[in-house]
Parts: sequence; C-alpha cells; structure tokens
Amino acid sequence: MSARTREAFLAAADEGWADPDRQHAESRRAHALLDGAAQAIAAVLGAPAEQTLFVPTFGLAFDRAIGGVAKARGGRGLIVATAVERKPVLRVASRFSEALTRIPVDAAGVIDLAGFAGDLDDIVSVALVQHANQETGVLQPLGAAHEAARAAGVPLVVDATASLGHVDPPAAWDALMADPADWGGPRGVAVIAFRASTRWTPLPPMVTGRVNVAAALASAVALEEREAHRAEVAPRLAALAARIRSAAAELPDTVVFVPTGPALPHLVTFACARMDGAALAAELDRRGFAVGSGSACTTEPSPESHVWEALGMLGAGAGGRGVVRVGLHPGVTEDDVERFIVALREAIRTVRPDF
Repeated sequence: MSARTREAFLAAADEGWADPDRQHAESRRAHALLDGAAQAIAAVLGAPAEQTLFVPTFGLAFDRAIGGVAKARGGRGLIVATAVERKPVLRVASRFSEALTRIPVDAAGVIDLAGFAGDLDDIVSVALVQHANQETGVLQPLGAAHEAARAAGVPLVVDATASLGHVDPPAAWDALMADPADWGGPRGVAVIAFRASTRWTPLPPMVTGRVNVAAALASAVALEEREAHRAEVAPRLAALAARIRSAAAELPDTVVFVPTGPALPHLVTFACARMDGAALAAELDRRGFAVGSGSACTTEPSPESHVWEALGMLGAGAGGRGVVRVGLHPGVTEDDVERFIVALREAIRTVRPDF
C-alpha cells in the first residue's frame, strides 16, 4: 500500500471501528465511511453507488455476484464461461448451474467470440468473461462479448480482479467483481457491482457489519490514487515488462508469453522447461524478489496452469511446473528490473545447474 492508502486505513480504523449496521453515533460514522468508499469506487466503475457492495473476500464476491445473478434468473440454468477464467470462478459457476460450457481461447489468449455467441440461448442463465487474465495479462474483447450476451438476453458477469487500477476500467458488463489488493488496497475486502438494470438476488450474508470499514475506505483511496497516475505509470511499467520478457527469452529452454493484442502493462509470464517453478520462486525470494509460480488463476497450491493448457503452450516445452509470473507495481524502477534479471539468471543456475 502507498503512504496515502496506509494513512487512510489508519484514520478509518480510528473513526470507523463500530458496526455500520447499528444505530448509535459511532455506527453511523462507520456507515458514512463505507458509503463514501462505495461512491468513490462506483465513480471509477461507472456504476450506481447503491449497487456497489463490499464483501470480506474476493471468493465471496464471486459467490454473491454469480450466484445472485443466477438465482434472479430462476436458479440452475446453464452457465457459459471462457476456458481461462479463474478456477474459483469456475467452481462457483458449477455450483449455480446445471452444466458449465467452457469457451476456448486462441493461441493469443482471446475468446472465440463466434463460439461464445453461438452457445448463448434462452436456457443460459449467466455468461462469464474476465476482463484480463491473471497469468497472461490478455484483455478480452468485452464490448463484443457484451453485445452478443445482450442480444441473447443473457447477463454478462465480469471478473475484473486483475485489471482495475492498471488499465481503463471495463465499460461493458452487467455485474462485476474486483479485488482491491490488486490495485494497492489492503487485503480483507472485495467489491461487487451491479448495473441499475441488472436483476440479482442478494444471497446471505450481504450485511455491511461483516465488512472491514477501514479496508473498504483504504481500497477506495488506493483506486483513486492509481487512476490519477495510471496514464504516466502504465507506459513505464510496460517498457520494464518488455525488458524482462526480452531477458527471459534469452534463457535456454524458456517459453515467454508475449501478448499480441491489448494486455495488462505490468505482467510478465514465462516458463522454464523441466524446472520446478516453486523452487525457482523460492530462490528469487532468497535474493529479495517476490514472484508467483504455477497457476495464478486458482487458490489451490497446484503447479499446473489450466490457462497455459488452454493456450496450447504446455506442449511447447513449457511444462506446468516452470511457469513464473512477475507483477510490477508502480514503485518498481529500472534498476530494480536490471537487478531482477541478474538474480533470475543466478536463481536458475542454482535450481538447475545444467542451464
């Protein structure tokens, strides 16, 4: 978190410690802080403030958004989703549907729009298309997906947990889920937003008293801060990400995912064949660099990546276990990146001396 976000968190903890659902003065103050946070985030999303809600975790956000829309549509219809959605999203979708249809993506990670439109009919209750992928950074064509969904009368629920604060907020959606920790906010809160025209059923628990008021307010401050500086930060991070991709591509037996279309500016993913990605991440950690390994689209400790499988890249010598993800936050400098590249080469030689 930035200094401004931390200050907001501490101030809100002092002022908003009470249960916002009660009626005394302290609770009214907490409720006002929560309302202010919702209004600030809603303004960025272009959503109604009264339809912008906080829940304690992004897993619960998936459950309440997908389930709320599905229930309003009559319960257990079919759900259509891209093959590269986060596994927790796919798990929730399976709970609220009679059957889950997965739409493939091409080698660039982009959804098959014709296949998507063709699978939408009057027995589909919800369509799920993420804004950006947590592993590849690829941005999906939400505008076209939303048009197809609207033509079929199917609400589009969008996972924006990877994209907010990094690129323009998505404009085409009926319900949206977001994780403030990904834009520099604190853990312990997640966001759901519904359009005014979207029918949804509140699923328990949806009470504000379970929400960390300080985390909600700090999340709003962090998003406003990211939005204020994004135009200057994003191109700089994109250049640094390109530098890392170039260096990774020079490593032997390494496959680098290079986006060919719109993508997140700060994310780099590559895979070193016949290498344990977790071991490589641990070696980089010893050298002062925190990276991810395995699949970013699951909450399970699995080394395999269903995203790389969907892209057809596991057969290209990548293997599931060598996948490494590097995310660049706004404070990362050119010097940080050059030191990381040196550390990466050293870590690889440690994990696999024959490299």
